[in-house]
Amino acid sequence: MTGSVKIAWKSVAKRFGSHVVLDGLSLDAREGQSLVIIGGSGTGKSVLLKTALGLITPDKGHVEIDGETVRPDDPSDPGLDQIGMLFQSGALFDSLTIWENVAFKLLKAHKMKRAEARDRAVEALEQVDLEADVAFQAPRELSGGMLKRAALARAIVARPAILFFDEPTTGLDPVTADVINRLIVRQVKSLGATAVTITHDMASMRMIADEVAMIEHGKIRWRGGLDGIDSCADPAVCAFVQGRSVDE
Repeated sequence: MTGSVKIAWKSVAKRFGSHVVLDGLSLDAREGQSLVIIGGSGTGKSVLLKTALGLITPDKGHVEIDGETVRPDDPSDPGLDQIGMLFQSGALFDSLTIWENVAFKLLKAHKMKRAEARDRAVEALEQVDLEADVAFQAPRELSGGMLKRAALARAIVARPAILFFDEPTTGLDPVTADVINRLIVRQVKSLGATAVTITHDMASMRMIADEVAMIEHGKIRWRGGLDGIDSCADPAVCAFVQGRSVDE
């Protein structure tokens, strides 16, 4: 296993009412590596990401970025400023043009001048194979695949050291999903970023991952290299990856 630890979840616990979502979970993502997290619906994958984003505070344990604890109550936390995020739905603002969506962080957080931010946004759009004129269109004018690319451009525009991908291929046809997967791999490598992806898409996992971790009952059930996912000798993991029940 190469690279120093970039993100570390340390004995993280989170419950909502009586429902335990994360149960003392420990996991790390290493610098420059792509970690894909899999698991059934409701196993805590999205909650895990939100604890690293500072959107959810663990009941116990904590998350570290570069060895420093993430502080959800401090939006100026330098660890959080390193993160680019691709949301499952894209989450573009309908009232803004595509370039304004892509450059949102540059404009609002970095206080960049509009002309410079627009140029950076156009550059990011070109990096995900969108034409420059797309920058001046509204989100409603784009197809689902183009919207996903624009959302990816927004994730990379600030040249982050960490990229989070939440179900990046959900709702896309297989051909478009393959395009998005290839763009993700290209951008992660280009930035040299640490990437953490949660997905149900096994084709996406196989294309994106250096390592895979599976969550079950709020803990990490299995972790290993992509090359070992089919021969891990854990029936639950093998069944999930192959899309069948454990009893089959």
